[in-house]
Amino acid sequence: MTLQQAVDRAGLLLGRGRRLLGIAGAPGAGKSVLAEALVAALGPRAVLVAMDGFHLDDRVLRAHGSWERKGAPETFDADGYLALLQRLRTADRPVYAPLFDRGSEQSVAGAIEVGPEIELVVTEGNYLLLDREPWSQVAGLLDECWFLAPPEDVRTARLVERHRRHGRSEDGARDRASGPDQRNAELVLPTAARADWRLAVADLGAATGPG
Repeated sequence: MTLQQAVDRAGLLLGRGRRLLGIAGAPGAGKSVLAEALVAALGPRAVLVAMDGFHLDDRVLRAHGSWERKGAPETFDADGYLALLQRLRTADRPVYAPLFDRGSEQSVAGAIEVGPEIELVVTEGNYLLLDREPWSQVAGLLDECWFLAPPEDVRTARLVERHRRHGRSEDGARDRASGPDQRNAELVLPTAARADWRLAVADLGAATGPG
């Protein structure tokens, strides 16, 4: 499978009114880079709205005692994400979505404008296919959902590199990748069975990276 074939498949969703395409996968699978590549290739008819924009703020996580688990299903505003997907399916005026800033590790409200002319919304995240309420409602709002599944050693190496880029020591990066990230991955990997299409990162070559 090449990137162009993935672009071609996504392109089949164009020209049929507003459509939503999901890209799921475990932490480090390459979801965000693949999603960005698809949107870049499809041009102004497509936009990326990621699940990560619904991370709960660090102050909320600390108040709940869940900051160390940041990235787990319960550390997102899942209901808010569902509400946004529902609006994106039906709105006839601009919808504004949040963006997750990886530099600050915080969400920025209203950072992405989705105008009524947009034909394809690409959304990516770990839990799009999770069979747990309220996440189990996400798949029903998507026209297709793909699952990106790299070899586990590739995925883990990418996670370590991501954490190092964002300021963790080598040991700290490995602890995060093998600890909270791995626990989240073990939740996500079995959800591949619910996907419409499963992709291997090796098939997409340089098109994929941490995500």
